[in-house]
Amino acid sequence: MFRRVAALAAAAAGLIGSAGIAKANPDLVAFAQNYAPGTIVVHTSERRLYLVSGNGYAVRYPVGVGRSGKQWAGVSQIDGKYMYPAWSPPAEIRRDKPSLPAVIAGGSPHNPMGVAAMTLAGTEYAIHGTNTPRSIGGFVSYGCIRMYNQDILDLYQRVAVGAPVVVTAR
Repeated sequence: MFRRVAALAAAAAGLIGSAGIAKANPDLVAFAQNYAPGTIVVHTSERRLYLVSGNGYAVRYPVGVGRSGKQWAGVSQIDGKYMYPAWSPPAEIRRDKPSLPAVIAGGSPHNPMGVAAMTLAGTEYAIHGTNTPRSIGGFVSYGCIRMYNQDILDLYQRVAVGAPVVVTAR
């Protein structure tokens, strides 16, 4: 019941074809923490994102999180949802990687946002897909939460703008 095929979301967005987006495979797990249904909870140390479904359960996805010195914890909310977003490197990344272009077009294999992104209010961070799937499960980003492209499509369909997001060091 809680497993949804990301290919359906992709088909609705007109993404099936040469992109070859795989089926999402999140886990439905017991989740005893006290958050309202629809809340996204990221446990940084576990490198897992949970979408609280209520009744003691959540949908769990593997994620890549901030590397040492780039991790953060706090509360926000989804303030935007974007398919194939263009990406402009924030100032900190531009300092570290000055050869990056000012903007990387959405859909480019060099765009670190993957197929979709959901921005977090009051931050420069997003929950987004990745074109580097081997980075999932690691401490790899400048603070963003990375997901497999098929998983971000699945999560994208499940949450709305305004959904609460809690990022913990746990």
